[in-house]
Amino acid sequence: MKNIFLVVLFCNVFLISAQKKAYDDGEWLNYRVHYGFITAGHAVLEIDETRLNGRVVYHVKGEGKTVGISKWFFNVEDYYQTYIDKENEVPIRFIRKIDEGGYTKDIQIDFNHQTGKALVHNKKHKTKDYLPFPEDAQDMVSSLYYLRNNLDIDQLEDGEEIDMNMFFDKENYKFKLKFLGREIIRTKFGKVACLVFRPYVQSGRVFKEKESLTVWISDDDNKIPLVVKADLAVGSLKASLEEFKGLKHSFKIVVD
Repeated sequence: MKNIFLVVLFCNVFLISAQKKAYDDGEWLNYRVHYGFITAGHAVLEIDETRLNGRVVYHVKGEGKTVGISKWFFNVEDYYQTYIDKENEVPIRFIRKIDEGGYTKDIQIDFNHQTGKALVHNKKHKTKDYLPFPEDAQDMVSSLYYLRNNLDIDQLEDGEEIDMNMFFDKENYKFKLKFLGREIIRTKFGKVACLVFRPYVQSGRVFKEKESLTVWISDDDNKIPLVVKADLAVGSLKASLEEFKGLKHSFKIVVD
């Protein structure tokens, strides 16, 4: 099973908030990635407040792993980290270290927002490059949290598309997603009101086509991903929220 953690990242990328900060130090989210009733892996996202280069930052850590029989067929160990300036909500450092059935990357990106250049350190190939990035660019993980705080869902209409710059590896990408509307779904926690999004992803190695993901996000002040449905090149799977703690706001359940 490929890119467990990227599935959860893409599901988290569409979180929206209106005026209130959606997250804080101590947030922890645990997802079960599964084919039907068969658990393929788990993915975790957690936030700690710390300091980096004299700045107060949110240190976001993500981990995705296969478990059980899936590990024998296709072993995945993905680790992602980002350091987000708490005041300006820009990425300071991004780390991507993955091993997906032998496909590996080990990259650290340090963003210099004064010069507009990023130091991309490819530790696997022992190379360092200084590359320009757009002023408003986020990294693969910081973009999730930026959108949670800054994109106002009340201003969106069904079918509307959202664009943003995302810099990772060695170049900038135009990331796009479509707002599909609102829906109430059943979860292990009860019925939850959701915002539904469809991100556009690159078809090929992982995803079947560019509209392969559908994401259900809690329609509350937290804006956390609850369910992701993904059509992959080798089948389909879901990522479902199993546990959470440290949410900044109350988690709302729909009462009949």
